Amino acid sequence: MLFVAPLLVMISAGGALSPAVFADDVESLISSMDAISQDANAKNEAVKQLELDLTAGKEALQNLQADVDRATQEADEAKSKEDVYRSEINRLAASKYRGAVIAPLTNAVSAENPQNAIDRAAYMSVLTRNAQAALGELSKATENSAIKRGSVTRAIAEAKFKQAELERQHGVLLKEQEALKTKTEDLRKQVESLSREDRLRWEAKNGPVEYSLDGVVGSNPEGMGALQAAMAKLGSPYGWGAVGPSQFDCSGLVYWSYQQQGKSLPRTSQAQMAGGTPVSRSELQPGDVVGYYPGATHVGIYAGNGMLVHASDYGIPVQVVPVDSMPFYGARRY
Repeated sequence: MLFVAPLLVMISAGGALSPAVFADDVESLISSMDAISQDANAKNEAVKQLELDLTAGKEALQNLQADVDRATQEADEAKSKEDVYRSEINRLAASKYRGAVIAPLTNAVSAENPQNAIDRAAYMSVLTRNAQAALGELSKATENSAIKRGSVTRAIAEAKFKQAELERQHGVLLKEQEALKTKTEDLRKQVESLSREDRLRWEAKNGPVEYSLDGVVGSNPEGMGALQAAMAKLGSPYGWGAVGPSQFDCSGLVYWSYQQQGKSLPRTSQAQMAGGTPVSRSELQPGDVVGYYPGATHVGIYAGNGMLVHASDYGIPVQVVPVDSMPFYGARRY
C-alpha cells in the first residue's frame, strides 16, 4: 500500500494557499492545480498572440508612415507642376494680349478652379496654340495634385487609426501580462510547496511513459525530424513563453522542433492549429502537431504508437504521454 505524505498547503476559494491538507485531499488539489495551469497556459498563449499582433501592427504603422511621406512628396511635386503651368498661362496672357481681351482673359486664367477656366473657353479664342496647350497641362497638373493631396489625407487618417489601435492593443497587452503574472506566480508557489511524493503525482498527472522512437517510421521527413528534435529535449523544464533550447512551453517546443528542420511554424498553439493541413485523429502520423482543449490552448507532437511528446505545465518536464490523455481538439501536418 502506498503511503502518501500529507500536504502542507491547499488552494482556498480565492486561489491562495492554505495550510493542512491531508492525503485524501491530494487528488482534489492536483485537479485544482491542473485547472489553474490550463488557465495560465491559455493566458500565456493569448499574451504571446497579443505580442505578435502588436509587433505586426508596429511594422504596419511604419509602412503607413512611409506611405504618408511618399504621398506628401508626390503631392508637393504635383503642386509645383501646377504652379509652373499657371505661371506660364499668366505670362502668355500678359505678353500677347492687351486691350479689350485682357479683362476676360485675366478673368479666365485667374479662376481658382481650372475646370471653370476650361468651361469658359469662349474667352480663350484669342490665346495661341501654346497657351491652349499650357492650359490643358494646367488642368492635368491640378487634377493630379488633387489626387495626390487626397492620397496624403487618406494615408494620414489610416496611420492615425493604426496608431490608436496600437495604443489600445498595448493597453490590453499590459493588463493580460499582469493577469498572466498573477496566475503563473500562484501556480509556481503551489507547485514548489508540494511534498516530494505529491510533486511526483503532479508530474504524473497525464500518465507519462518511457518511450523510444525505435521502429517508428513516418511519411513526412520534416515531421519525423521535428519529432526527433522534440524527443531529444525529454526532461527539459517548462517555461512560460520559452522557445528553447533549454526551456519550453507547449507551442515553444513545437516551434523549436520544426525550426531545427528549417521550417518556420506559427508561434502560438492557436495559430499552429490554424495552419498546415488538417489531419483526423485516425490519420495521425509521427511529427503531426496535435491540439488539445477548447480553443486549442495546448499542443504537442505525435510520436507514433498512440503517444505524444509535449511540454505541458509548470513543474513538469518535457515528457511522452498517451495521445488521448487530454481532450483532443484537432491535428495539423506541416
